[in-house]
Amino acid sequence: MAQKEARPVRYEPVIGLEVHAQMLTETKIFCGCSTKFGSEPNTQICPVCIGMPGVLPVLNKKALEFAIKTGISTKCNISTYSRFARKNYFYPDLPKGYQISQYELPICEHGYIEIVVDGNIKKIGITRIHMEEDAGKNIHESTSGGGNFSFVDLNRAGVPLMEIVSEPDIRSPVEAVEYMKKLRAILRYLGVCDGNMEQGSLRCDANISVRPSGQKEYGTRTEVKNINSFKFVEKALDYEIRRQIKVLEDNGKIVQETRLWDSNRGITESMRGKEEAHDYRYFPEPDLVPIMVEQKWIDDMEAFLPELPDIKRERFVSDYGLPEYDADLLVSEKALADWFEDAVKLGGQPKAVSNWIMSDLLRLLNTENKSIEECTLKPKQLVGMLKLIENGTISGKIAKTVFEEMYKKTKTTLDVTLPMLKVKMEMKEVTAEAIIKEKGLIQISDSGKIEKLVDDVISKNQKEVERFKAGEEKLIAFFVGQVMKLTKGKANPKMVNELLRKKLTWKNL
Repeated sequence: MAQKEARPVRYEPVIGLEVHAQMLTETKIFCGCSTKFGSEPNTQICPVCIGMPGVLPVLNKKALEFAIKTGISTKCNISTYSRFARKNYFYPDLPKGYQISQYELPICEHGYIEIVVDGNIKKIGITRIHMEEDAGKNIHESTSGGGNFSFVDLNRAGVPLMEIVSEPDIRSPVEAVEYMKKLRAILRYLGVCDGNMEQGSLRCDANISVRPSGQKEYGTRTEVKNINSFKFVEKALDYEIRRQIKVLEDNGKIVQETRLWDSNRGITESMRGKEEAHDYRYFPEPDLVPIMVEQKWIDDMEAFLPELPDIKRERFVSDYGLPEYDADLLVSEKALADWFEDAVKLGGQPKAVSNWIMSDLLRLLNTENKSIEECTLKPKQLVGMLKLIENGTISGKIAKTVFEEMYKKTKTTLDVTLPMLKVKMEMKEVTAEAIIKEKGLIQISDSGKIEKLVDDVISKNQKEVERFKAGEEKLIAFFVGQVMKLTKGKANPKMVNELLRKKLTWKNL
């Protein structure tokens, strides 16, 4: 009896993310050096942050506050007693040979974030959130003469970090990206991290393994280090999952190791073997006392948290009647949600405002690679234009031109006066009325004028008239288009439609 051919094994990915978020404090976590990004290399350092002998670190209270706020917002338990530890490893960008971090007693534990994937809500557990100091930055360069050089910039050393460690609950690259986006939104709403992945203030390490579907035990995992964009998170995870599956299908074994993502080649490469965490030889930091947090301080922070994305989303749906899709997009950035609400408070109809933001404003910003924070167009300009549509001054089609012109012509100008070098910034706001007047875009709503144009179109298109009367009612769009063409889009479309239908259905036509 012939044996049945074995079915190919289906594999399930298991993913956990370790997200590193630089906190938006003005000074470093254990000293008074500035955290400003982009300064000249090695100009924001002191004996404390470069680990000179005999110095003593002092915890930045604001960093502790930011970590607690993040923990509250991700449903974590906040520890009233925690402490720092030394994590020992040697690398050029860590001059003292160890990193001050938290190990067995972190500030926040056992939380979660909810994401929406394919219309379904999924809860991703958070194992812990702990504070630590960032390391410096290594810069490697090659010269035209063939020489290779490495430089170290220690400005970043000591910048306060939160490491947010998820449970291995993520099952696809898409889920990983949604988790990262949701976490970034929460951090930005709280004002604890700017979320700038290009500058490295938000980055993640990913732990990935695969296992046969239905198997409870985890497979051997690899770690992919320092992924700094949503696109790269998805691509790196997708590649690593496929790589591991291929190794197993070829009867190979997954090696526990640390890998790096090469965005130019679209692959992960082995960096070093990865052993267990105790190889870092953690031990309690002797120069910092344990952290004792009063419950009242935690309660006070919770009471004054800003409205977070999930709550704002529910309010946008219930109070403004927005579809869930609109609400999801608008609350993805606090500044975008604020722009929308400012326009509604000025009298804009919520759905109309949402439509213009999603279809036109974001398109124009994306064309210039700008964020909503960089948008010079103000909500009151959009609302002014919407009122002109409502009162029939312009049509929706003309409004597209008006909106784009307002966006392009509203710019920030600098007024510099010498020799005292006085700088004054001025915003030149252009109204919809000014654009309409300049370009002669007022809608034609004179019934007599429109009727003459309708009669002209009907008389010149008798074949289409006969087809319409024979039942091809979709030809109404053809007739409307001809009238709008004659008026360069200025005719009132409602009046045009009504007159055309009335005249085309006359029995004696």
